[in-house]
Amino acid sequence: LRRSGKAALFVSNNSRRSVAELERRFSRLGFRGVRAEHVFSSALCSALFLRQRLLGAGGGGGNGNGGGRVFVLGGEGLRGEVRDAGLRLAGEGEPTAGAAEPVRAVLVGYDDQFTFAKLAQACGYLRDPQCLLVATDPDPWHPLSDGQRTPGTGSLTAAVETASGRKALVVGKPNTYMFDCIVERFGVDPSRTLMVGDRLETDILFGKNCGLSTILTLTGVSRLEEAQAYMASDSAAAKDLVPNYYVDSIADLIPGLDE
Repeated sequence: LRRSGKAALFVSNNSRRSVAELERRFSRLGFRGVRAEHVFSSALCSALFLRQRLLGAGGGGGNGNGGGRVFVLGGEGLRGEVRDAGLRLAGEGEPTAGAAEPVRAVLVGYDDQFTFAKLAQACGYLRDPQCLLVATDPDPWHPLSDGQRTPGTGSLTAAVETASGRKALVVGKPNTYMFDCIVERFGVDPSRTLMVGDRLETDILFGKNCGLSTILTLTGVSRLEEAQAYMASDSAAAKDLVPNYYVDSIADLIPGLDE
């Protein structure tokens, strides 16, 4: 892609790893030109979103804790991105005496240690109407290598929404905030940008919502038959899930770059 004069950026609903971890993962896979600044994960963008909402557009707040704390349902990768955004986590460095700093946001990410106790704690914070409920992404499940599925962030978010009676603000694809982060950093032109992904309900709809051309690659979650069914539908919402193009494999893009 670089030899063809194309800039490649990576947009992932994965909230398990920090962008630094994803950079190392790219390197291990042989993609040595990918730097952390090229990667926009739902973990990173959720942290940026909360910094904007809790500390203001400038990321101020004096010592970085003026906006209250964030209760995170998720792993260390997500927690690290929240810390790096200048926000304080509930349960970390709490004062031994005096009133505890209020929790101003509950952030739901991928949490393979999700428990009833965590759910109850989140709901306790969300009784405060000023406490935000934010989800990193809406993915209901993820495919495993053996053909099985594991629950995704969307499943955990549904539990929190049901138990709290609140509706989450979703940062990740297909919503447009992640593209806003890309535009702010790189100033890309939507009319000259192509979204490539393997999931119709997130990747392709994300491209549609952001005004991008889209390509579905058939090596992941969605199948061609699903796209064809959406195309045949009379529903406008269904047609938003239809890609402009499809390829059997992302490798099929390379021969067509110069055409």
